[in-house]
Amino acid sequence: MLNGKQTWIFDQAPVIVSSGTVGGPFEAKGKIANDFDLLHSDLWLEKQSFEQAHQLLMEEACQQAIKKSSITKEDVQFMLGGDLINQMTPTNFAANTLQIPYLGLFSACATSMEALALGAYLVNTNGANYVLAGAGSHNAAVEKQFRYPTEYGGQKPPTAQWTVTGAGVALLGRSGDGPRVTSATIGKVFDMGLTDPFNMGGAMAPAAVDTIVTHLQERGVDPTYYDMIVTGDLAKIGREIAIDLAKEKGITLDEKTFNDCGLLIYKNDQQVFAGGSGAGCSAVVTFGHLLNQLRAKKINKLLVVATGALLSPLSVQQKQSIPCIAHAVSIENGGA
Repeated sequence: MLNGKQTWIFDQAPVIVSSGTVGGPFEAKGKIANDFDLLHSDLWLEKQSFEQAHQLLMEEACQQAIKKSSITKEDVQFMLGGDLINQMTPTNFAANTLQIPYLGLFSACATSMEALALGAYLVNTNGANYVLAGAGSHNAAVEKQFRYPTEYGGQKPPTAQWTVTGAGVALLGRSGDGPRVTSATIGKVFDMGLTDPFNMGGAMAPAAVDTIVTHLQERGVDPTYYDMIVTGDLAKIGREIAIDLAKEKGITLDEKTFNDCGLLIYKNDQQVFAGGSGAGCSAVVTFGHLLNQLRAKKINKLLVVATGALLSPLSVQQKQSIPCIAHAVSIENGGA
C-alpha cells in the first residue's frame, strides 16, 4: 500500500458513496452554485455568531451526505474534519451535535484532502465501513481571526483571497457505484520565508508543486494521466507560480487541465481579489462540482492537491514566516 515514501496506493479503492456541500450567499452567486446541495441567503444562518453559523455549515454538509446515501448516521464509524478557527471549535461542536466518533484534523486549507486521505486509509484497511471526511470555513469568522473583522473595512492588496463560506464532506464506503479514491500523497511542510498573510497563493505554491512532483514520481505517471489536476486555493497568483516552479522541475502542467478550486468557485465579476480560499474552498469544489463532473463522466481521473498555510494569529504577531503544506488525493472512475 505504501508506494515510495509519501504515497499510499489504495488497493481496495474506497468509494465516495455520496457527498454533501453547503454554501453561503456569496457562493450562491458564484460559478458552481448549481453544484451545492444547500445554499443560505445570509451569513448568520439564523445563529448568534459567525462561529455558530460555521458549525451549522459542517453539520448540514454531513447530514446532506448521509441523506443522499442508503445508510443511517449510526452506520458511520468515524467523522474526520476540521476548520481554521482556534482549536477547530466549529467542527468540534458539529461533531458533538452529530454524535459520530470524531477525529479532528488541521492542515489549514489542505484539511479536506487530509481528511479524505485518512478516511480512505481507514476504509481501505478495514478500519471502518463508512467514514465522513471534509472541512469547512466561514468568511466572516475567518477574516475576524486572521485579518480584520469585515466591519472594519480594511483595504486589501490584489494578492489577497476571499474566504469561502461553505462546508463539504464525502461519505466513504467499501463498495458502490461512485468515484473511487485510488491513491494519496501526504505532503511535507515548506517554509520559503514569506511573511505576507495577504499572499497565501505565493506562499503555498512551492508546497503544492513538491507534492505534485512527488505524487507523479511515486505513482509512476505523468501529468497527462489525469484529466484534471486541481490545487486547493492557490488562486491566480499561486497557480501561475506553480506552473513556473513545476517547469523548473521538468514537469509541464497544461494550463487547460491544471486548475484551482479558488478560481472555479466564483464568477469573474465577483470581487474576490486573486480568488477563493479557506478550508471550505477545496471541500465544496471537490465534493460538489468536481465529483459531479466525475459522476457525469466529463472527467474520469482527477488529482486534487489541497493547499494550506499553517500560520496562526500568534505566529503572525510574532513576525514568523508562513509554513505551508499540500496533500494530494486521486479520485477516479472505474476503480484502481
